[in-house]
Amino acid sequence: MARTVAAELIPAPPVLLPALFAPTPKASKRVLEFFTAQINNDNTRKAYMNATASASSRTFKPSTSQPSLQTEFTAPTVKQHLAALRMLFDWLVVGHVLDVNPAHAVRGPKYVVRKGKTPVLTAEEARALLDAIETDRLIGLRDRALIGVMVYTFARINAVLQTKVRDYFVQGRRGWVRLHEKGGKEHEVPCHHNLEQLLDEYIAAAGIAGDLEGPLFRTAAGKINALTGNSMWQQDAHRMIQRRAAKAGMKTRIGNHSFRATGITAYLKNGGRLEIAQQMANHESSRTTGLYDRRGDEITLDEVERVGI
Repeated sequence: MARTVAAELIPAPPVLLPALFAPTPKASKRVLEFFTAQINNDNTRKAYMNATASASSRTFKPSTSQPSLQTEFTAPTVKQHLAALRMLFDWLVVGHVLDVNPAHAVRGPKYVVRKGKTPVLTAEEARALLDAIETDRLIGLRDRALIGVMVYTFARINAVLQTKVRDYFVQGRRGWVRLHEKGGKEHEVPCHHNLEQLLDEYIAAAGIAGDLEGPLFRTAAGKINALTGNSMWQQDAHRMIQRRAAKAGMKTRIGNHSFRATGITAYLKNGGRLEIAQQMANHESSRTTGLYDRRGDEITLDEVERVGI
């Protein structure tokens, strides 16, 4: 007990800010507000903190920083670092810490992406993966429903893991899923009939229909085939997917994001329209949705097989 009380009395370590961006108390406060209040997404916050720490660790001159960055990082990383610095300096200008944004005129390297690099499953592989998951155990029903939501709604893993039981609801005699996307946006998508079945079976087996404010996808309680009241983390989902893919004999190195691309590709291959896929995926631009369209991969493979040697 004494150790517990003593531990509680020890103050938490101070947050370390890059020295370049915290020369005064006013600047320090403004930088802390940028990372805590201005950026809502945890992954973006971590990436932008790494960018500012990297800039602070060198003799930084915005007009000459790009060549230095390009010798250490890839073009996408350089562009991300510059975006982070521009956004942070804008925040400091608005807060009257700086008069001008020194990174405003800096341009990143040219980098054009026409096709995403996320590993994708064929529709047959995705179906085989879902069918390979056992349905006589609660954990299996949970895993199958989680993968199903990503496949049929094109949702990001973090949006799925933030859903609560109340976010699966009936409207017009059809099940809907409410997804909590980046920036606090809510996005509602009607369920495919297969997804309705996956969710209904999981929720009934878990006995969580009445716990409307509880997380929809919960961590496992050890090895007793039961669930806790805690929400799954992104790492939990990734490990689960790797385990399920290996058990199903999948050789493609898939991850959480693979199901977003898998669902979009299957939808477009079956005659779906790109602008509707954009709406379903909650993308700002159809160009972003197009990066997930991997129908061209199949055409390329067909052509390769024409090499009759």
